[in-house]
Amino acid sequence: MTDFLLVLIGVLLAATIGASVEYYKQIRKAKKEYEKAKEAVEDIVLSFNRELKREVDKLEIMAYRVEGITSKADAGLKRVGKIEKKITSFESQIKAINENSTGMVARVTKVDDKTRDAEASHETLKARISRLEEQAQKFFLEPEGKSEPVIPIKRDKAMAALTDTEVTVLELLSMEGAKTAPEIKDIVHLSREHTARLMKKLYEKGYVERETGKIPFKYSVKKEMAKLLKKAESEQT
Repeated sequence: MTDFLLVLIGVLLAATIGASVEYYKQIRKAKKEYEKAKEAVEDIVLSFNRELKREVDKLEIMAYRVEGITSKADAGLKRVGKIEKKITSFESQIKAINENSTGMVARVTKVDDKTRDAEASHETLKARISRLEEQAQKFFLEPEGKSEPVIPIKRDKAMAALTDTEVTVLELLSMEGAKTAPEIKDIVHLSREHTARLMKKLYEKGYVERETGKIPFKYSVKKEMAKLLKKAESEQT
């Protein structure tokens, strides 16, 4: 009986020891798995903290930018307020100008009328002066009212002293007969002032004659100049 109890106790002890060893192995295995899980969790937490820090940094940068934009917007609003004040001032000035525009237009119209009157008077005065110059030239330079050059025209000297435009005008008068300065202006495409100066120059140098019976004067080539032109044309052909 005693031996049976000893054997039973031995068996129970061996079973207990075996269970303890197996339990210890399971505990060590669970501990290792726990350590691995802990490391994985720490890695996850570390990665999450890093990502969270990045997001926080981004949020700080965005907050800084928003603050800058807000300050710029405030400055822009202040500028807009100043511009609105200036626009209001300009609108009041424009309104005052519009109110005075009617009177200014009337004044400008009066000035235009006076200017036209002055131009008409000036043209009349120019015509009178031209007539007086013509009469003075006839009196001092042309004996017995004949339209002859003061100095006889020499062929070479006369043709060399003429410009292309002057030769064109003389040829035009030689072929088509007497014409007024406005008619000549329309044909040779010169301004009124340029044509008037040109014809006066040709007249004063004795290349053309001028009829003063009415205004505008009619100009015609002198016979001597017409012969020189025809001779020059025949030599060129």
